[in-house]
Parts: sequence; C-alpha cells; structure tokens
Amino acid sequence: MLKKFFMNMLSSFVGAWLALVLFGVVAVLVGIGVAAKIGSSSGESKEVSKGSVLTIELQGTIEERETPLDIDYISLLQRDITRPQTLTNLVSAIREAKENKNISALYLKCGGVSAPLATLNALREEIKSFRESGKPVIAYGNYLFSSDYFVASAANHLYMNPGGQVMLQGIGGTNLYLKGLFDKLGIEYQVVKVGTYKSAVEPYILTEMSAPARAQLDTLYGNMWSYLREEMAESRSKLTPQSIDTLVSKDFIFLRPGSDAVKAGLVDKLYFEREMDKVIAKIIGKDPEKLNFVSPSLLVDPVEAASKFDSKERIAVVYAVGQIVDGGGTGTIDFEEYVPLIVKLADDKNVKGMVLRVNSPGGAVFGSEQIGDALDYFQSKKKPLAVSMGAYAASGGYWISCGANRIFADPLTITGSIGIFGLIPNASGLCEKLGVSPQSVYTNPDADFPNGFKPMNERQLSAMQTYVERGYDKFVKRVAKGRKMPESKVRVIGEGRVWDAQSALRIGLVDELGEVDDAIDWIAEKASLGTNYNVSTYPKIESSIWDILPEMAQMESDKALADALNDNYELLLIKYARKLLERKRVQALMPDIDVRFVEAKAL
Repeated sequence: MLKKFFMNMLSSFVGAWLALVLFGVVAVLVGIGVAAKIGSSSGESKEVSKGSVLTIELQGTIEERETPLDIDYISLLQRDITRPQTLTNLVSAIREAKENKNISALYLKCGGVSAPLATLNALREEIKSFRESGKPVIAYGNYLFSSDYFVASAANHLYMNPGGQVMLQGIGGTNLYLKGLFDKLGIEYQVVKVGTYKSAVEPYILTEMSAPARAQLDTLYGNMWSYLREEMAESRSKLTPQSIDTLVSKDFIFLRPGSDAVKAGLVDKLYFEREMDKVIAKIIGKDPEKLNFVSPSLLVDPVEAASKFDSKERIAVVYAVGQIVDGGGTGTIDFEEYVPLIVKLADDKNVKGMVLRVNSPGGAVFGSEQIGDALDYFQSKKKPLAVSMGAYAASGGYWISCGANRIFADPLTITGSIGIFGLIPNASGLCEKLGVSPQSVYTNPDADFPNGFKPMNERQLSAMQTYVERGYDKFVKRVAKGRKMPESKVRVIGEGRVWDAQSALRIGLVDELGEVDDAIDWIAEKASLGTNYNVSTYPKIESSIWDILPEMAQMESDKALADALNDNYELLLIKYARKLLERKRVQALMPDIDVRFVEAKAL
C-alpha cells in the first residue's frame, strides 16, 4: 500500500514537472514572438504616403474569413506557422485603396495562389471595380499559374518573366476510388442513400466513377469553364473564348515560351523581376527609389470594432464555414454554437436583419436541421434573412440556405446536392485477416445495430433505407417550402445532383448572382434602413495567445516545441483518425468536388 502511495505521488510529481516544462516552452514562444514583433516593426514602413502602391501576394491559400489561430502541432513541427490570407481582408483592403488618395496603384505579385474558383472570382470582381477608379492595376509573375492568371487577367498591365510560361490548362479534379484497397483490407462499406447523383459514397463502394456521377461533373466543369473563358477573354482584348481553348488544348501554351504568350495576347510584355520597380514607377509617374509598397494589413484591421456589436441599427452577417457537425471541431459549423447565436440575434431588437454567408459542403443531418430551425425562428421575428453562397453551399449547406427570403451566389458557386446517404463500415473481413474475433452479448438481437464488425441483414438494411428516405422527404419539403416550388419539381432537380450557380439560378435554387455586399444591400432595403446602419460579423473573432506566432520574424521557437513534443507524430495521427471515425454515419454531404484550375508544375 505504501509503495502504491509513493508511486502515485511520484507520477503526480512527474506530471506536474512536465506541465511546467511545457508551460516554459510556451512562455518562450510568446516571449520570442513579442520580441520579434517589436523588433521587426522598427524596419517596416507604417505610413501610407502619397503615391503608395497596394501590393497583394497571390500565393498560398486564401480562406473565407479571419479566424483565431488554432494550434496545429504538425504545422509547428514542419516549421509552417503562417496565417492564410482571407477574402474578407483582401476585398476590404482593395476597397480602401480605391478610395484612399494616397494609393496610386494596385500591384498583384503572382506566385501560385490556391483557392476555390468562387473565391478567386470574388477577388477578381473587386480588382475590376478598383480599375474603374482610374488607378492602374499591375500584375507580374515569374510563372503565371492558371489560378494566378485568372485573377491577374483583370489587370491593366500584365507582365511575366522572360523565362516563365502561362500555365493555363483548364479546370477539373481527381477522386480516388478505394474499393480495391478496402477489398484487400477486408473492409466492406454498406450504403443506403437517396439520389441517383448522390455520389459521395462511390469511392468507398466502386472501383470507377459511375455514369451519372461523370455526367454531372462534365456539365458542372463545362459550365464553369465557359464562364472563366468569357471573363478572361473580356479582359484581354486579343483573346476570345475560342482562342483560349485553342491555346490550352491544341497549342499546349503551358509548354510554350513567354514570347508566344505575348504574341497570343495572354500577357503584355516580358520583364525580369529586378526591372519591375522601374516599370511600376514609370506607370504611376514616380521615382523608383521612392516607391512605397504597402500590404493589405496596413489598410485593414482584421478584428472588427466592438462598438458595431452594440449599435442600434445593425445587420448581422453570420459566417457558416466548413462541414456541419454535431459538436466541436476547428473550421466546422457546430449547431451547438450556431443555434444559440442565431436565436440571440433573433431576440436582439437592434438586429434588423441577417445575411448568412454559407461556405459549406454540408455534413450532419441533425446539425443541419437544428440550424435550419433556428433560422426559421429568426424569420418568425419578421426580420429579413438573405443567404450569400461562397465556394460551396450544397447538401446540408443548401438545407440551411433554402429557407432564406433571398439567395445570392457567386457565378462559380457549387450548390444543390439535395440528398442524404448513410455509410456503414463492416470490418469483419479485416478481423478475420488479423485473427480477431469480436464476441458480443446483448439483451436484444439488434441492440448493437449498426455494428462495425458484422454486415447488416436485409431487415436492418431496410430499416436504414427507410430512415434515410424519411430524412430526404424532410429535406425535399423544406426546399419546396423555402423556394416556393412543388415537391415534384424539387425531386426532379434534387436526386443529390450538384449544380453550378448559373444553372441553379435558372432552375430556381438561387435568386440572384452576387456577393456578400449585394445581400447586405438587399437586407438594408427590406428592413428600410437606408444607409444608416452598421454591419457586425459573427461568430465574433476572439484572438488567442497563439495568434502572435505567425507574426514572428524568426522561427527559432518551433524548434524548441519540436524538441518538447519529441516528434510524436503517432499520437497526432491517432487524433485525426479518431475524428474521422466519429463522423455521423448518416450525412447530408456533397461529393468530394474540389473544382480548381489544373496546375502544371513549372518545368
């Protein structure tokens, strides 16, 4: 007994000691961060002087909205602690630059930007608006990758390195079909679903894409590519949609030298990067030595002023970004967080209307239903509700959208996917291969149904199918009511099929093509607010201690953290695997469609 007491005391002491060590590491991290921030600020220009140039780095990822930095140990260990750019901040900075008399031009430095097409299009539209002010937009890249080129083609002056190429190849995506792998592992996936086009389950049960899935993607990609070609051709006087197809499909322009890109009208001239200061200075009529390049962060404060949340005439913009879940998770839409928020806004007499910004492929059926009900409650208070769709607003994302008074979407939004599926694994074959024999005892024969270690029988499959169909009927009724269309029509355009926004507009799933500001303007008009109102965004951004890490000038601290964690990747992988396994088995989730430009690697 005494030995056990000392062992417990020793283990408690060791645990406390380790906690103190880790706390010390964190303290060092923060200390270095503060010092780096202070030290680096002395050499950075904090003034937007006359003749300044707003510089946007078109590289890395662009996310929807600023969020608190969530500590990601894998990123720390890989020395990758950066805060992604956000569409909201970039758009705000460009608008500020458009009106700021000290900003003379906008400079786009292209270096391989990664974002959904709708995000790129929203940024591009803002650049076009900037051009209308009469201020020049200048774009440059050593290589112009497809996503870069789409945005940069809106510039007045488009230049490239003589050694580079325009890497334009079209759009598309690839899905891995895993049935062959699961067969070897001895894992079978049992599927119940509603919708011919509900293809999210296919990679688990097929070895190749089904004909309906391929047909919907052919249509989706084709419609979106047509829009992209027309936009690029409209901005570049020598190009037509047909000539772009020829350059991509016949001439393989991504392999051609820069001089051919100039002849084709894709770019204006070729310059080495070292020459660009003189080029920009000449365009804006300034001495190259006196050029002042400013970043978006110098024009925009990412954290909204608290006073806006207390104003009496207020429009709430609620960002619903990520998968819809039934509890927790960074970058998700958790109904346990969103339902109380929406109810609070409904009961707040100072909130006159709401814009729900949806950027979600869907997710849990239960969570979607709870959020949908909260939005109905908001409207019951006689307050207008508009939805602004981002890159995706499909399946569960459409469930929470369809009841709005008006739905806005970017022309490149993916929406629809009205359908539900259940995916239940059966690992009995794997257990047999491993020599594992699960043994169960229950009071009732089906008490463990569904069980991941044995297949469902016909009666159980039938019960699951009925359950899924009941959820689908509920989905259809909600769409029919919100969109004011017969259920029979919803069933025709449903079936799990995904639609591009332009098609969705034609069939009645969307009301208008536009962005967040268009939705805000509509709410202001419906609520008779005129121009005397504030906009507050939710969920509120609350900074954490980790937010200082991306601002460090020197990243020596991540080595200390790596030493403290001792490169323990196994535990991290288990953590992520567990999150995957804990996903609800019945989902309103669109297929895994990540529509992006095909990006050739620089040769």
